[in-house]
Amino acid sequence: MSSIRPDELADRLDSDTDADPFLLDIRPESSFQSGAIENSHNVAVYDDLRGGDDATLRRHLHDIPTDRDVVVVCKMGVVAKRATSLLREEGYDAATLRGGMSGWRGYQNGSVSYKLRSLLWRLT
Repeated sequence: MSSIRPDELADRLDSDTDADPFLLDIRPESSFQSGAIENSHNVAVYDDLRGGDDATLRRHLHDIPTDRDVVVVCKMGVVAKRATSLLREEGYDAATLRGGMSGWRGYQNGSVSYKLRSLLWRLT
């Protein structure tokens, strides 16, 4: 399954290309409203996917561009893997943000726990 580390995503977002990935934040709307990666798009299917129901995400496929890479964001990255898998099955070039918003915030803050996780991710 494809994934992207927060530092890799930051590099892509900071690049001068017009090919920024489409950031699909699947967390509940209240979580999205309390903090999200800039230019993210919220499709609140986290609870459905967590319960094993992918029908809601399938109903929103028309909202997700097919001509851009898609990075799926959730709380910790676990449920986003399900969304990423579904998107890849449907022909999207999709990846899960490793560590989800927790990983992104850790990267932004330069936390020690993020640095340790990032080291482990690089080794695996």
